[in-house]
Amino acid sequence: MLSRLSLRTRLLVGVIALAGVGLVAADVATYSALSSYLLGQVDTTLDQVHVGIESEVFDRTGGPSPTQVPGDCIQVLFLTGGKSNVLCFPAFHGEEQPPAPKLPDHVSLPSSPNSDDGARVRYLTVSAVSGSGHYRVRASEEARHPGYVLLIAHPLGAEDSTLHRLLLIEILVTAAVLAALAGLALWIIRISLRPLRRIEQTAEAITAGDLSRRVEYADPQTEVGRVGSALNTMLDRIEASDRRLRRFIADASHELRTPLAAVRAYAELFDRGAAARPADLERSMSGITRESERMSLLVDDLLLLARLDEGRPLEQKPVDLAAVVGEAVDAARVVEPDRPFELAVEPATVTGDEARLHQVLDNLLANARTHTPAGTPVSVELRQVDGRAELSVADHGPGLTEEQAARVFERFYRTDTSRARASGGAGLGLSIVAAVAEAHGGTAEARPTPGGGATFVIALPLGAAPPVS
Repeated sequence: MLSRLSLRTRLLVGVIALAGVGLVAADVATYSALSSYLLGQVDTTLDQVHVGIESEVFDRTGGPSPTQVPGDCIQVLFLTGGKSNVLCFPAFHGEEQPPAPKLPDHVSLPSSPNSDDGARVRYLTVSAVSGSGHYRVRASEEARHPGYVLLIAHPLGAEDSTLHRLLLIEILVTAAVLAALAGLALWIIRISLRPLRRIEQTAEAITAGDLSRRVEYADPQTEVGRVGSALNTMLDRIEASDRRLRRFIADASHELRTPLAAVRAYAELFDRGAAARPADLERSMSGITRESERMSLLVDDLLLLARLDEGRPLEQKPVDLAAVVGEAVDAARVVEPDRPFELAVEPATVTGDEARLHQVLDNLLANARTHTPAGTPVSVELRQVDGRAELSVADHGPGLTEEQAARVFERFYRTDTSRARASGGAGLGLSIVAAVAEAHGGTAEARPTPGGGATFVIALPLGAAPPVS
């Protein structure tokens, strides 16, 4: 049932219930302590008067006289059977005798003496014969009069009245305290939950499509503040992800639009009679083939990045990274024989997908060839550092600014914003490098090359060496 209530109501109910339990416990403890104290005082009074009453009952003839505490009643039980009449003294001389107590026919006394004069004494509380009054009874078998139990009853009217007044005061005070506490708790809860209300309003605005909204209350010293800070951080990431998605879609559309337009133009050329002209026909077919291959490469890169984003596992087997680096450098030398490539490798084995790691090397070397003048040296180094294989590809070209180095692994990002064909491809090569490195549990980083240029560093965890065949 509480789960259906609002948080404010549940907090208020919890505070009132807890405070109520505490106040009631305090009231019970106070009532019990006072009751015990008053009964103790009455018991002390009964101990003081029993000596005189005992003398009147057992040592004199004519019965006890009204010289004891006003309102007391006495009775004698004979252990051999029978009992005397109940005799009550009036509260004040000349007043009517009070109602007698309901004294028991039999009293279980202690098995051994428990008083200073050697008597066996027990105290009990009984009701009056009529009305709602109570009596405190002292039952004792005196050492000088064995075989007799003397019952002395003292009315508890004053004590009951005191306890009733205390109970009434406790009820009124408890009700007033709970009412005041409820008002104070409601005010504090309302103020404390106000930031949550603002968070709720912000969430509603975000749901409506306003991703720029943020939670204003973000004090990290409070729980609500930490929730607000976490929500703001999450919103920043969502907004950044949304911007990246929009940019990704726009860039992909832009990259695909150019080859699609070229294919359409070549197709229109064919429709205008290129089939009858061998030169135009060959031009149309080669153009369509070239642009189709370009679109296929772009789509393949996008699919690879999508699979890596989804966390699809790559092939896991020991890979001789030194051999992969050597093969990639050899291929780069064949492609551009006039460019000097410096190679320095240490034996290193990693666990992963050999084809994807080969693609990482190819993309890094292609990036160096594209963004540096012809004949610029490229250095490739592979070494083991702190349990990781560290691969670096350094060039001595124009290098990267701090902003470019921070964004160079973003998808479709190119340092040349004009997107001219001479400045590179679609801008996915380094994105694939970073994604493949991350899928292998590694990292990708861009650093400045000493003396000018850019150095790309790939760090991968070392794996077990492949078995020797």
